[in-house]
Amino acid sequence: MSKPKGFEKPAGVRDYLPYAVERLRAIERSVLDCMTGWGYRQIMTPTMEYYDTVGVASSTSDQKLFKLLNNRGTTMVLRSDMTAPIARVVSSLLKEEPLPIRLSYHANVYRAIEEEAGRESEFFQTGVELVGDDSPEADAEVVALAVASLQAAGVSTFKIALGHVGFLNGLLEEAVPGDEEAREGLKQGLLRRDYVGYREALTKLAVSDAQKEELKGILRLRGGKEVCSEARGLSQSQLAQDSIDHLCKVWEALEDYGVAEHVLIDLTMIGDFSYYTGLIFEGYAAELGFPVCSGGRYNNLLQQFGRPVPATGFALKTNRILDGVDGIKAVQKLPVLVQYTAQGRKSALQEAARLRSEGKVVVTQHVDTEGELRMVEDTAGKYADVVSFVK
Repeated sequence: MSKPKGFEKPAGVRDYLPYAVERLRAIERSVLDCMTGWGYRQIMTPTMEYYDTVGVASSTSDQKLFKLLNNRGTTMVLRSDMTAPIARVVSSLLKEEPLPIRLSYHANVYRAIEEEAGRESEFFQTGVELVGDDSPEADAEVVALAVASLQAAGVSTFKIALGHVGFLNGLLEEAVPGDEEAREGLKQGLLRRDYVGYREALTKLAVSDAQKEELKGILRLRGGKEVCSEARGLSQSQLAQDSIDHLCKVWEALEDYGVAEHVLIDLTMIGDFSYYTGLIFEGYAAELGFPVCSGGRYNNLLQQFGRPVPATGFALKTNRILDGVDGIKAVQKLPVLVQYTAQGRKSALQEAARLRSEGKVVVTQHVDTEGELRMVEDTAGKYADVVSFVK
């Protein structure tokens, strides 16, 4: 392997120049303020965690974790999301706090990627976790907050697609009983959005034509509240029926929140079916072809840390909003330039302190001569004002 050149960075990481940082912080502040208004308190967790705790519990596949050894030979990981670390905290430091618990965060996370994939290994997420409430009302709150957070981030046109892993599990268990491999193959097709492959897999199933049509019917389950009644007719499975009932109650609550116009039901969406246990959702901005927000219910995670309580949440993919959505613009404050010669330094620095106390950005500069001072004063557009102290 060749030695990196002086200016090279590892694949998947980036430098954020001042203007990008200003925009990123503006998005972060706006979204966290929004979340605070909904009763979510901000939390911070370590960048490094133990592999055997947070690493194993994470929804990220093992090969995408950044692993390292500490000086005792213990395997550590760089956090790949914030959900598992927050589950650890809720189950330990916050174990005496009454439920439900509402927490928010903004953090950088790390995932190993193939270098040629052009994706990022380090990126930012801003999100919430609502722990201790398994009701449709809790799911609706999180979805409604996702809508409000996207708007706070400057995303003006978007749709949030709702799904439910229980519906698909119930439908498949009823239609393809006893064939776990076939069910997993169908799920993978839906997970990859490979609907052609999904239909081809259906033709190979040893089930009746009626059952194949039933399974093909899920591809049509996209739209508004009417999808609920259509879905009920596809499966008599109790799990599927209960899942649709739950989803309909969430939709009704979202109507009362006044955000239903931003939401649609998509029962072909299943997310990571090994991790999520109920409602799942993804948000898509009009400017981008990939999600800027994702979340859902994960009722089995906290029991891995000894506190078996339900939970739900979401994360905004802040980098994608920063790069692909022309929403929040950071307002660049031009600084005031305070210049001085040696004799005027004390007065100049006192004036700079006074201006800063008024909220102004101030840059100070020592010059040797009046001629040099006048030359810098002529720099157009760089400073809001120039104040000179020459004695």
